[in-house]
Amino acid sequence: MPEAEIAEIPVLYRDEQFVAVHKPAGLLVHRNAHAGREPFLLQMLRDQLGQRLYPVHRLDRPTSGLMIMAFSSQNAHILALQFAGQDVGKTYLAVTRGFTPLQGLIDDPLKSDSGNLQEARTEFSRLATAEIPHPVGPNPTARYSLVQVRPKTGRTHQIRRHFAHIRHPLIGDVLRGDGRQNRFFREHFGVHRLLLASVELSFRHPKDNSPMTLTCPPAQELLDLFDQLGWSAAQPLWATDSDNLRIP
Repeated sequence: MPEAEIAEIPVLYRDEQFVAVHKPAGLLVHRNAHAGREPFLLQMLRDQLGQRLYPVHRLDRPTSGLMIMAFSSQNAHILALQFAGQDVGKTYLAVTRGFTPLQGLIDDPLKSDSGNLQEARTEFSRLATAEIPHPVGPNPTARYSLVQVRPKTGRTHQIRRHFAHIRHPLIGDVLRGDGRQNRFFREHFGVHRLLLASVELSFRHPKDNSPMTLTCPPAQELLDLFDQLGWSAAQPLWATDSDNLRIP
């Protein structure tokens, strides 16, 4: 993603201990060996705020949405322990192929990079569905679901892997998704990204351990897509009172 496409990282919350921001889809969180001179979130935010930042948790490159970073290594450690201990409530929105069950728990261990099986559990509930009279696959119509996802563990690519496992892959997933569906969304809706967004985090404040919940509306391109699919009625999940905050 060229740096010119990102004028500024939207800041959702900030105090003396940490900052919460909206990470755009396609933007790396950290520099890696394959990134070259690509911009990455950590450095862009340091330049924007004029302060050193410390990462707390991860968000995959193609995923957009809510992230927090600390202003000190001590606060980063306190917050990171909550994520590592599965003490953080995480909520995502995803668009999947097909009509998922109304709700469910995907309890399927996943292999780590070292090949070891790790416990992995993902809760979900279906918020809305859409059926399009277009034969994307073998059927005369194409069906999709808007799903609220709450991973209970934090394995690599857990949400994408779990929904592919139950045969409802995420739209825009180039590794485990349906190539025909991904192409249809590119050509019909102009959507060229993974349809997965982090919209809520619940945790304890690193200063006084008080409970805290932060929310983040999806990017405007996702809201526009939801409107085209007739999903505007499902918006209470991400509605905010912060002057109708708009994420570009």
